Amino acid sequence: MRGRDRPGWLLLGPAFVAAVAYVDPGNVAANISAGAQFGFLLVWVIVVANAMACVVQYLSAKLGLVTGQSLPEAVGARMGRPTRLAYWVQAELVAMATDLAEIVGGAIALYLLFDLPLLLGGLITGAVSLVLLLVKDRRGQTVFERVITGLLAVIAIGFLTSLFAAPPPVAEAAAGLIPRFEGAESVLLAAAMLGATVMPHAVYLHSGLVRDRHGTSRPGPHRTRLLRATRWDVGIAMVVAGAVNLSMVLVAATNLQGMDNTDSIEGAHAAVQNSLGPTVALLFAVGLLASGLASSSVGAYAGAMIMQGLLRRSIPLMTRRLVTLLPALVVLAVGVDPSRALVLSQVVLSFGIPFALIPLVRLTADRALMGSDVNGRVTTALGWIVAALITLLNVVLIHLTLSGR
Repeated sequence: MRGRDRPGWLLLGPAFVAAVAYVDPGNVAANISAGAQFGFLLVWVIVVANAMACVVQYLSAKLGLVTGQSLPEAVGARMGRPTRLAYWVQAELVAMATDLAEIVGGAIALYLLFDLPLLLGGLITGAVSLVLLLVKDRRGQTVFERVITGLLAVIAIGFLTSLFAAPPPVAEAAAGLIPRFEGAESVLLAAAMLGATVMPHAVYLHSGLVRDRHGTSRPGPHRTRLLRATRWDVGIAMVVAGAVNLSMVLVAATNLQGMDNTDSIEGAHAAVQNSLGPTVALLFAVGLLASGLASSSVGAYAGAMIMQGLLRRSIPLMTRRLVTLLPALVVLAVGVDPSRALVLSQVVLSFGIPFALIPLVRLTADRALMGSDVNGRVTTALGWIVAALITLLNVVLIHLTLSGR
């Protein structure tokens, strides 16, 4: 059985691939907008969202490890054809919103670094993501994990440097841990931050990543060891992703609040350059580029897994890449404000989260499916609380937006 005699640290990896989805360009746009507009007000959203991410990513990984099925496969197996197709449509829309954020973010990074037109930058980002997927197909998942983990390290360095260059005031940052809002725009940004952190496609993907990496294990010491390694994998990866996301909010709140034109990534990059110098700004842009390249390949990988699990057919890699790439290229071609499109794409992702979380909690709480590794009562309760909080935030968002507050 795979992994039986390997050192524990060699069992790590799948969660780091999933974690890339938590630091994609949508996070950059949402977190910087939140910090620049509201200071430290929404720091608590990052902390709560990251705690939620730890719970749901572990449940997803456990489902794949115990059952040998990805979440889309497990969901599809329990649905009739019409319901399964409708479910796939919403999942596909979420995948398109995901790719929008990632391709647009990569295009913005290439514009900042090399002054390339956004449409050309989007094409390059899409092409590089396809190359990364070919690496996975031809060299195997372990090599793909190493490449993506390396890009995650570049992302972390790129954004954490700004935090160390200008540390935030501790008292004000700590005050941001108190949950509160200030009007409809803060709720919109909170939903965007949440959608950018607890991402549906990462929830779908992680179950398949763990299954493909470790295979299916029978109950016993070996499965217990794999589940323990998976908890460490998720914990470490989410700490890295959470630190990067928190640094974005803190840097924006410390250095960009009250400045003009910081509601876009380009404006934020210029403000960072003026406040912290060209070296930090360069690392910011490099981190954004690594984020776009890595997350777009991971998003396409998740999209293929979703399509295969729900439609029960394998789609050629190029076709799969084009399905979600085209909407992003259209947005770049028609001249829609890219940073605003990034934030709104994260709101769409937030609405897709319950469709991933509710089945995940139900499946992992099913003793007939999970056997001795079924969720305990506390874990199940935490899962339902996460799903309920996210759904409630979306309802409040709709109400405040329609009421014009």
